[in-house]
This record gives sequence, structure tokens and C-alpha cells, in this order.
Amino acid sequence: ITGFYHRYFSHRTFRTSRTVQFLFAVLGNSSMQRGPLWWAATHRHHHKHADHEEDIHSPVISGFLWSHIGWLTSMKNFPTAYKAIPDLAKFPELVFLNRYDQTVPFAYGFLMLGIGWLLETFFPATGVTVGQFFIWTFFISTTVLLHGTLFINSLAHVWGKRRYETDDDSRNSWLLTLITLGEGWHNNHHRYPHSVRQGFRWWEMDLTYYGLKFLSFTGLIWDLRPVPKAILEEGNSPRQRA
Repeated sequence: ITGFYHRYFSHRTFRTSRTVQFLFAVLGNSSMQRGPLWWAATHRHHHKHADHEEDIHSPVISGFLWSHIGWLTSMKNFPTAYKAIPDLAKFPELVFLNRYDQTVPFAYGFLMLGIGWLLETFFPATGVTVGQFFIWTFFISTTVLLHGTLFINSLAHVWGKRRYETDDDSRNSWLLTLITLGEGWHNNHHRYPHSVRQGFRWWEMDLTYYGLKFLSFTGLIWDLRPVPKAILEEGNSPRQRA
């Protein structure tokens, strides 16, 4: 989610081939966080209206419960705003995947059932059962990942420190960073969402960025967009505001 749905589809912070782009979309879709175009359109809308009335999941405007899960279950937020993502909507394979966004999660679920059956049947010494394997690799994994994403919506705009004076209440949080593999540097991100890196300082751990940097060495992705020097200098004040 963080590397592909967020940093690629939502913000286009690096480039890749059309084939790899589709593979990224499939991997992201397996997390059961809906289709790549819906995710990107919704997130771009959030950045455009962050913590203002039009923001559909601002804890500042709507409170914790709505910003965490309520907005996601509201029917009015189900449609995909294709006009917000013309750069992505031109790819029919992405439109198809977005329209039938339950196909990949169901396939992933059946795959986990199959692997669990193989382990239980042919490798009984492992002690793994079909149900046990399915619950951990499908239900628990997708639930934990979902709430990691949602905690950025519900907590990263009310809890943490502010390095930059942005037109919203985004915050930087070490704890959220650990939970989400780098997404917790949210104030950094809202100041300059076009960078592949959200940890702007060397001590700001960003595991997602490290993973994407590794992928760039393989040639699967390229043109990783850095943080401009002017943005880094702007945030050089030693005092972070609560």
C-alpha cells in the first residue's frame, strides 16, 4: 500500500514500466483496500482539501471514529472520481482492476487456503492447519494493514510534531512511522508530497523508501523524485511545533 498505492499511484514519485505498474496495482489490490484508481483519486482529494470541509476523512473536522473507519463505509464515498486521475484512467487494465476490485482479494484468499491445505496435508510436522494459515495470512494480515493505513488518517493529523507550517494539521510521529513503514512522517509528506522519501532527514527511518531504492537498483523502477534542497532548508529550524 505505502510503496505502490500511495507513493506511486497517488503521487507518482517514481516511474516504472506499464507491466510493472499493473503488477504493483495487483499487489496493492490484494490488501483489500479497494482498487488502485479509487485509492489514488480519494487520496489526491484528501491532499487538495486536507483538514478543510471538503476533506472526507479529517479528524480535525469529523472526529476520530469517522476519519478512521466511518468514511470508508459510507456509500457516498464508494464511487471513483476518474476525473481526478486522468493519468491513470487512460490504462484499461487499471480501470478493469478498479471496477472488479474484489477479484484479486478473493484469488489471494483461495491461494492462502490452497497453501494451508498443502502444508497440513503434506507437511503435518509443521503443525499448520488450513484454518490457522488462512486466518493469519488473510484475515489478520489484511486487517492489520488496513488499520495501519487508517491510523494515518485518524491520528497523523492530531498527534505528533510539526516541522512545517502547512495548510493543514499534519504531524510527524515516530510511532506511526514504525507501524506503517515510513508513513508517519506525515507533516513532511504534506509539505512536499511529490518526493518518494517521507523521512526527510537521515535519522527519520523510512523503510518503504529503502525498499523502493532497492527496487531502483534492479531497474524495475527509476527516476525516484528527491526532496528539493529548498524544502529541506525550510525545515531546518531545531524547534518542532506541537
